[in-house]
Amino acid sequence: MSSLKLFRTDTTKSGMTEVMPRLAEIEAEVQGLVEAHMETLLGVRFLVSEYSTGPVHGGRIDSLGLDENGSPVIIEYERGTDAGVINQGLFYLAWLMDHRAEFEHLVRDRLGATAASQVLWSGPRLICIAGDFTRYDVHAVREHRRSIDLVRYRLFGSDLLGLETVASVSGGVQVARRARRRPVADVQGAVMVELAGAVDEVLLGLGDGVNRVERKTYRAYQRLRNFACLCPPQRTKLLVYLKADPKGVDLVPGFTRDVSGLGHHGTGDLEVQLRTLRDVERAQDLFRASYDAA
Repeated sequence: MSSLKLFRTDTTKSGMTEVMPRLAEIEAEVQGLVEAHMETLLGVRFLVSEYSTGPVHGGRIDSLGLDENGSPVIIEYERGTDAGVINQGLFYLAWLMDHRAEFEHLVRDRLGATAASQVLWSGPRLICIAGDFTRYDVHAVREHRRSIDLVRYRLFGSDLLGLETVASVSGGVQVARRARRRPVADVQGAVMVELAGAVDEVLLGLGDGVNRVERKTYRAYQRLRNFACLCPPQRTKLLVYLKADPKGVDLVPGFTRDVSGLGHHGTGDLEVQLRTLRDVERAQDLFRASYDAA
């Protein structure tokens, strides 16, 4: 973000004017923008601001939310650069894991009983949004066994906000590059399992910081937010849902489909149907576009 330059075209004078980046005047300015548009910016449903952790713990969480896969999310903000924001967030994350029932009660109040029953406790997340981070911050998060995203922000002019993921680390045990093979009862089933392994390898290999989140009905591939969801193999095909705008894709019957407004597992409005390894090759540009958009 520090090297990014933004220019506004001047149609009346056929010129260009640079829009200078700036930090917020106060931390609350960034927090207010993110909380008001959290689902659009981060793929996280907003729950509550300035949540008290009680008199014994003595803390106050900047923002609490629930991501697209049902994982609890703590968001901490810093106007400039402060390594303490990471440690503070980890402090709150430990508190959250010890107060699961309290969090689920909050989700039930804000989002309903169904959302509360589907909270995914295997992958709670911490998102730190700050003016900048040091190389020591980036190294520190990679040493933790928690899901942590470091996001740098910049304000441009009076109406533009830029977000850049500096580091993204998946919590828990690192996943293998290729999915483990399982016993299958027939040749076609074996083909689908092999195909799922190939898709898994391609999606994980798109770049650093790809996290894989396992749900019962789909497997999500996530940067700051989901960019692909892979459903369990059907008998003759795999379905992958991407965060790409179907209106910007030349849809091919039997290969790509606009599912905006249609119910399905996972997230994303573009359905990609894969039957062979050649289909995986055909889909790679779509995978990359969805990854870049996330």
